[in-house]
Amino acid sequence: MSTDPNADVLQRLFEVIESRRVADPDSSYTAKLLAGGPKKIAKKIGEESAEVVIAALSEGKDAVTLESADLLYHLLVMWSATGVRPEDVYAEL
Repeated sequence: MSTDPNADVLQRLFEVIESRRVADPDSSYTAKLLAGGPKKIAKKIGEESAEVVIAALSEGKDAVTLESADLLYHLLVMWSATGVRPEDVYAEL
């Protein structure tokens, strides 16, 4: 087990996302995305991935970092919506 507190950040984020499945979409952005289903989430992933590309080409490290975090968040929301678990992806890697 790693002693780095950031080592399991994706797992912790996924658990928070999973907990939002029962939240009110009017009070939780994550619940709103999940209620919209994979089509809505896919649109956001497309937008966020384009923002990562733009940041990488013209905005520098800080922007790439910020946009990458947004992309990872939306990707984990998609995993939750489609029944994919982080360990499924890790096993594939």
